[in-house]
Amino acid sequence: MLRSVGQTRVTGSGGDPKAAELRAAVAQLRRELAGYRAEFGDRAIAEDELAVLAAMIAAGDPEIPRMRRSLLLIAGALGSVSALTPALMQVRKAVDMFGEVPPQRRV
Repeated sequence: MLRSVGQTRVTGSGGDPKAAELRAAVAQLRRELAGYRAEFGDRAIAEDELAVLAAMIAAGDPEIPRMRRSLLLIAGALGSVSALTPALMQVRKAVDMFGEVPPQRRV
């Protein structure tokens, strides 16, 4: 795996530190969402998209556009649940570490 200058491997992460950060943030939000007992209509959407993010990281193939789409869907689903905002912000920061969506090439 190629790494940028100054980028270091996180001990025990088995890979990219950005992926380790996202993995940890997704796991934390999943735990907090599971512990949040109040029902709300979009819980399943948030759970599904968190699973998508976790699967992308586990497969070692994070697609920035898809990660950003998942983040948008999760934020929309959890938008009114202020108790989950800090964990959601950690997921957002972790996704942002991967960079912006590359511009589409015009043909």
